[in-house]
Amino acid sequence: MCYEHEISDTISHRDTLPPPSVLQHVVDVHCHPTDSEIPVKSMDNLPIIIGVMSTFQADQGLVRDLATAFPDKVVPSFGYHPWFTHWIALAPYESKENHYRRIFKDADEHPEAFQKLLAHLPEPVTLRTVLEDVRQNLMAFPSAMLGEVGIDRAFRVPYDYFSSPGELTPFNVPFEHQLTILEAQLDLAAELGRNISMHSVKSQMATVELLDRMADKHGEHWMKISIDIHSCGFSPQTWLSIEKRHPNVFLSLSTVINSRSPNHRALIAACSSRRILVESDCHKIEDCTQCTWDMVLIVAEVKGWPVESSWEEVVDESQQGVVRRLENNWKEFVQGNHAGLSKIIKRTARER
Repeated sequence: MCYEHEISDTISHRDTLPPPSVLQHVVDVHCHPTDSEIPVKSMDNLPIIIGVMSTFQADQGLVRDLATAFPDKVVPSFGYHPWFTHWIALAPYESKENHYRRIFKDADEHPEAFQKLLAHLPEPVTLRTVLEDVRQNLMAFPSAMLGEVGIDRAFRVPYDYFSSPGELTPFNVPFEHQLTILEAQLDLAAELGRNISMHSVKSQMATVELLDRMADKHGEHWMKISIDIHSCGFSPQTWLSIEKRHPNVFLSLSTVINSRSPNHRALIAACSSRRILVESDCHKIEDCTQCTWDMVLIVAEVKGWPVESSWEEVVDESQQGVVRRLENNWKEFVQGNHAGLSKIIKRTARER
């Protein structure tokens, strides 16, 4: 059958998933299924590949175990999320309370809130211990990424992260503290040659400056790896400036986060066809496939790409559908080695 007869318009796909022959080429580049119970049957039936994130000390082992049990379906990521960076001490500390008072400099302004929060906070772990843990996990899994790591200016610390519904404190994690921990993890990724899944909220210019700084600091070692700005909320203008200067930076989008704002369609339209990825950002394994597929359809609509309803191994480039294009982007992301592109971009800039 001719390939063009096996492609339908995106609207007709809204109520159903494509066959397994298509789904096996879909990659959910960022999700958190270890936040919930994961039935073995759900993993056995999972038709897509998932990039599973770690966030804090307790779930690094959960991600490790899932990747060990399902190596063909799971790309593990190890790292410490900005929402938990107040649990990390940059240097040895005198006591738990002393550490958290150093983090929350306005603790004396909210004494009752601080004492209530302190009862729920864990004993801090040192940055040195964190980096040793991430290093060991990355070295144990040659295909593992660093993630989820990042910076977040909007986050307010809850009294008890694990309670539902949660109650927020008046405290924020100091941005410089987040940034110090992030940069230490990025240095490790550059050293080990590992790709990165990065969180950036209300931090567009800080992220631009960080990427510039890392490129200057690590040079070709940085260009060997790829960075994904996950559930990217940047303006199209900010993204285009990053895309031009940093050939190793990609973005991924999720319906869970990005569909809250119409900006995500403008971002998809602006983004290079070769730099876009999709994700679910889901916390339940049963939701990952559908949520990822929903974003695949949105990308197809905005980019004007056809949607595959079956799979052909060989297809003319002019007839490639959205799944094949996104799979190729993922392969380029995994492969890395963007140093040659960086030189071309710099040479072009000098010639202008």
